[in-house]
Amino acid sequence: MVNGLERPSSGKVIVNGRDVGAAEGAELRAIRREVGMIFQHFNLLASRTVRDNIALPLEIAGAPQSGIRARVDDLVELVGLGAQANRYPAELSGGQKQRVGIARALATNPRVLLSDEATSALDPDTTRQVLELLQSINKELGLTILLITHEMAVVRDICSHVAVIEAGRIVEAGETYGVFSHPKHPTTRSFLTGVTGVAVPSFVANQMQPAPQGAASQAVVQITFIGDHATDPMLSRLAVECGIETNILAGAIEEIGTNPFGSLIVSLPAARTTEAQGFLNDHGMMTEVLGYVG
Repeated sequence: MVNGLERPSSGKVIVNGRDVGAAEGAELRAIRREVGMIFQHFNLLASRTVRDNIALPLEIAGAPQSGIRARVDDLVELVGLGAQANRYPAELSGGQKQRVGIARALATNPRVLLSDEATSALDPDTTRQVLELLQSINKELGLTILLITHEMAVVRDICSHVAVIEAGRIVEAGETYGVFSHPKHPTTRSFLTGVTGVAVPSFVANQMQPAPQGAASQAVVQITFIGDHATDPMLSRLAVECGIETNILAGAIEEIGTNPFGSLIVSLPAARTTEAQGFLNDHGMMTEVLGYVG
């Protein structure tokens, strides 16, 4: 819908101030030249070299040959394919093919770059390299990149903002750090399982009850450390200042963009849960009681 290949059944899609769904003919073609697209499965022409594949959109747009050669030279260097410029797709690795796809998408100097599952067919190391390339393009060219993916680790690593879509509707949106550190919608939470935070160990989860079971009950609490407080020694302070001891069940420190994000699952005396939560919340933590164990 962003480049007019699909039309919205209702509402509007506005790109650079223009309604894509209402555009026709020359206006739509002009919009499409401003929206580059990177495909999941490369879509390179097997009979064309790297240079010729990159040149294709410029040829279709009717650019002069001298301008095409100069632009292709710049793009080949930008994506790091100088040594492969005259090779054919069959001679390239998956990561190199995707770099060709990125260069081709940039050929017409777009203002928006659509990345449609661009890393889902790549191995982890190649995925990292392609993401680093997209990050550098975003910074160097000041280009907006709209990245469509089911890989939440990809969103975590390079996106500044995120929208979660379910059944054609945006169910949660905002800055990536805020959405990842405090997801509100169940779909977002399910997407983020294993990407941020940690899961309750199964031997604990199997025992959890919704309410305390006696004086010896322990509350299972998830503590989220965000921003400047992500590396603070809050559990030791909780023990020293409040006399509340905790047992760490699971934990991890992640990085979302350039911001640290920590998550701990602990158990502590159920009778002192409110006091512990108050102390931690006062010091910039976010807490949630997940259940109780004996």
